[in-house]
Amino acid sequence: MEAYTDFASVYDRFMDETPYEQWCDNIVRELGAHDIKDGLVLELGCGTGSMTELLAAKGYDMIGVDCADEMLNIACAKREQSGHDILYLNQDMRSFELYGTVRAVVSVCDSLNYLLEDEDVIECFRLVNNYLDPKGIFFFDFNTRYKYETVIGDSVIAENREDCSFIWENYYDSESDINEYDLTIFARNEEASADGQELFSRFQEVHLQRGYTLEEMKHFIEASGLVLIRAYDADTLGEVTAQSERIYCVAEENGK
Repeated sequence: MEAYTDFASVYDRFMDETPYEQWCDNIVRELGAHDIKDGLVLELGCGTGSMTELLAAKGYDMIGVDCADEMLNIACAKREQSGHDILYLNQDMRSFELYGTVRAVVSVCDSLNYLLEDEDVIECFRLVNNYLDPKGIFFFDFNTRYKYETVIGDSVIAENREDCSFIWENYYDSESDINEYDLTIFARNEEASADGQELFSRFQEVHLQRGYTLEEMKHFIEASGLVLIRAYDADTLGEVTAQSERIYCVAEENGK
């Protein structure tokens, strides 16, 4: 069952409390510290373009890459409304291609956790290193093994809203470090009705993510040719601890 198909239509509704603006400020501050205040920036796993739009509004020339057609359709609709000159590419982050290099690459909202094999992460990072300008910056986050195993674990989460609701059944396999969440979503069908009564559509998706440790990410960065500059807790912006749930990493291009 492919992820981010029907779910794309309600994704932004369920993510309306995501602190995109705060994350954007974190990215801009980090890029600015490396004197990257404008120019081409690539976002990997851009989804519906929420972060891409915010970075474009900050003055960056944005490219967004995502493998989900339905998510990119929504991103393109946002682009029409904002008027930002954003290039969206329907590509897999393990095999993406650009026309040239970029000053920075960013990937947030645990997009990299969808890469389930070591080789997938390393290949993605190799491509990042290849398409970065000399000494360009790669800023990304990832959810930790601790978060999936201890904080989320095997649990059921449900949320009921007026126009949509979901049931999230979560399963974590400690042997493979794979986190599976099965989504059942009910969303109001705005176009269909019967006898004046509202109709809701029901659909299901299965998402797989892998939990990583900072040591694993350090290995992937080194194996890809990148150089790790710093890593810190994405929630506290302080040092990484054993209880860090999301970690920011900043890596630098180090030759092709």
